[in-house]
Amino acid sequence: MKHSYSKSELATMAGVSYSTFYRYLKTRRSRFDQMGLSIYAKKLPLSVVKDICDDYCFDL
Repeated sequence: MKHSYSKSELATMAGVSYSTFYRYLKTRRSRFDQMGLSIYAKKLPLSVVKDICDDYCFDL
């Protein structure tokens, strides 16, 4: 397992387009702010990826 994933990799794993995945991330902006991250980050750390996978119901 990698230490970080790009948003396009996560979109592909979730089976959605990048734009759909990005819209999903924008709805979670407050959660990203609490973690001190930006939704504009190129790579997302594993802790955030796990949270997204749980929320979006897909496995890595």
